[in-house]
Amino acid sequence: MELILLEKVNNLGLMGDLVRVKPGYARNYLLPQKKALKNTEENRKYFEDKRVEIEARNLELRNEAQEVSEKIDGQSFIVIRSASETGSLYGSVTKRDIATAATESGLSIDRKQIELNRPFKEIGIYQVKVNLHPEVETSIYINIARTVEEAEAQTDAGEEETGEALVETLQATEEAETDVPEEVEVEQVETSEEEVEEKE
Repeated sequence: MELILLEKVNNLGLMGDLVRVKPGYARNYLLPQKKALKNTEENRKYFEDKRVEIEARNLELRNEAQEVSEKIDGQSFIVIRSASETGSLYGSVTKRDIATAATESGLSIDRKQIELNRPFKEIGIYQVKVNLHPEVETSIYINIARTVEEAEAQTDAGEEETGEALVETLQATEEAETDVPEEVEVEQVETSEEEVEEKE
């Protein structure tokens, strides 16, 4: 499906670009979010007629996002969660939890603006990217701990793990699991089936 972009979309194009995308991506994301228009003669005319107005509005939103970015860049927010002695959370910390922590601190961040590939499942301090506007990105820190005192101790100790480092750790774990020889996996499955039969 061909679309006309109404704003910059990462890994796709800039405002005014004519792009070809999969129908599902267009219907489920770009069109409902008003980030693009279908490439029709009527829409091309509409875009050209409104281009100056659209660009002016985009500039205004970008400037507002830049101001917010300067206020929140590098700020740290504490999220209290129950966890085991080894630091594994009983549950996880998601985009919604991060947005709530920021809102409770007096800042308005929508969970849709938070870039998080996977929820956090360990205590620690994590760097999280926030996309305030297609052209404005900033970072905040999420301090996950069992108590406020523990969160303060983590900050003092400087135990900081960025979001990228977490992703690298998870990828390394996945690769290690993938590298296990197939014969070993088969043996494990056969053993588990025998155990089930014995129990029956």
